[in-house]
Amino acid sequence: MKESIYTIPVSEVFEPKCGCPICIMRDTLEKRCIEYIMGAAMMEPDVRVETNRLGFCKDHLSMMLKQRNRLSLALMLQTHLDEVKKNALNGKNSLFDKNSKVKKISHINSTCYVCDSIDWALERMLDNIYGLYEKESSFRELFLQQETLCLPHFQLICGLAPQKLQKRSCDEFVKVSTELVTKYINELSGDISHFCKMFDYRNAGEGADWGNSKDSVERASWFLTSYQAK
Repeated sequence: MKESIYTIPVSEVFEPKCGCPICIMRDTLEKRCIEYIMGAAMMEPDVRVETNRLGFCKDHLSMMLKQRNRLSLALMLQTHLDEVKKNALNGKNSLFDKNSKVKKISHINSTCYVCDSIDWALERMLDNIYGLYEKESSFRELFLQQETLCLPHFQLICGLAPQKLQKRSCDEFVKVSTELVTKYINELSGDISHFCKMFDYRNAGEGADWGNSKDSVERASWFLTSYQAK
């Protein structure tokens, strides 16, 4: 079940040729994961063991709170809280023991079932992307047609490329990825600059030409962080 939930056709993220395909992939995985655990999977023993152990980060808990099925979330939180009490707050360890309460709570605060699931699925999907890039010319052409990669995902896929691709393919992959990002950042910088200039009183008035700059601040924030304001 887990494999089918987190399997996304490559065409679904690359064919739109809009924004960063890895962002589309991540966002799709995130949406599917939250829908999955807030549905019937909430009662699956293996899922509950993991949600009890890992809990949820602030961002994903906030997304889950916006879902309609609050009972599912309440049931997961109930058993997660029991797990926290049992494994982190019980006992008489001092603050300085290697198994101290502070260290146990610190570990709980740094884990998230949704984050782990996304990372697990994303790693496998990236392997598929590297494989397609190396073996299929049609996919290489599709990759060339992408609008851009956000900066964090540019770092991610180029950083992993030497481990996943033959040297010749790796060099080409990094070169193409760099060209996509460079073209986009040059256009984005121009839009940001134009946005700033539009606040000069000489550019005010009904006929003010904002061009493509009106959402440039939001686009720059997304490009630098990979996350859009929601």
